[in-house]
Amino acid sequence: MPSHLSIKLLIVDDHPLFRQGVRSALSAYDDIDVVADSPSGEDALEWLESAPPNREPNVALVDLNLPGMSGIELTRRLRHQYPSLGVVILSIHESDDHEFSALEAGAADYRSKDVHPKELADVVRRVARGEYVINDMVEKPKVASRLLSQFRSLSQGYDSTDPEFPLYNKLSDREIEVLERIAGGGSNKDIADSLGISTQTVKNHISSILRKLSLNDRTQAVIMALRRGWIGTPDMLPGIAPDADLGDVD
Repeated sequence: MPSHLSIKLLIVDDHPLFRQGVRSALSAYDDIDVVADSPSGEDALEWLESAPPNREPNVALVDLNLPGMSGIELTRRLRHQYPSLGVVILSIHESDDHEFSALEAGAADYRSKDVHPKELADVVRRVARGEYVINDMVEKPKVASRLLSQFRSLSQGYDSTDPEFPLYNKLSDREIEVLERIAGGGSNKDIADSLGISTQTVKNHISSILRKLSLNDRTQAVIMALRRGWIGTPDMLPGIAPDADLGDVD
C-alpha cells in the first residue's frame, strides 16, 4: 500500500508490555503507522485533543477493561467526538454480553487479545476502509435477539422530527420490501422468489439502498431501518448478517 494511504493507529491499553507488543507487531506492516499509545481513556482523549493533523489516527485499538474510563465508555466518547475514527475493542474475554456492549457503543469490531497479528492487521485495514467488521457477530442468535429487542424499544420512541428522518424518503417502496425481507433472514434467492424478481435485481436494490443511505453493507441498512421504525421487527429472527452471495454487490 502506498505511503500516502498508510493507516494511522492509536493503541489504548493499560498494560505496557501488551501495548509494546501490539506496536511492534503491527508496525512491521508498511501500511500501518502506530502514531501513539496510551495507558488510559483519559490519556488517549487528552492526546487526541492536541494531535497534529498529520498524526490524527483513523483506527483505535481499545482495551475493554481500562482503569477509570472503561473501554466501552471510551468507545462511545470517541465515536461521538471523532466519528471518522474506527474503534476495535480488544478483550481477554469472549462474551456475547461484551460483544453486544461493543456493538451498542459503536465499535467497528470486537476481538480476543489472543488474535494473531496478521488477522489483527487485516481487521485494522478493513476498519480503516470504513467497514463494520463486527457485523459478523450478529449471526449469533442470542446477540441478534437482544439487538432486535433493543431496536423495537428504540423504534417505539422514535422522533420523526429527527434530522435524519428524511433519509427514509430516499427509499422506494420496493427497497423497503427488500429491507423487510433481509431483516427476516432471507437470502438473495429467498427475497427474489418472494418478490417475483431475479437475484440480480435484488442485488441492484441492495446496492441502491446502501448508496442512498451511505452505508457499507446490508446489516447496517437493516439496523438503521429497525432503529428508525421504517420496517417492522419480526418476533423470531435467525440472524441479520449479510449472506454469502452478496460479494459481488458493488
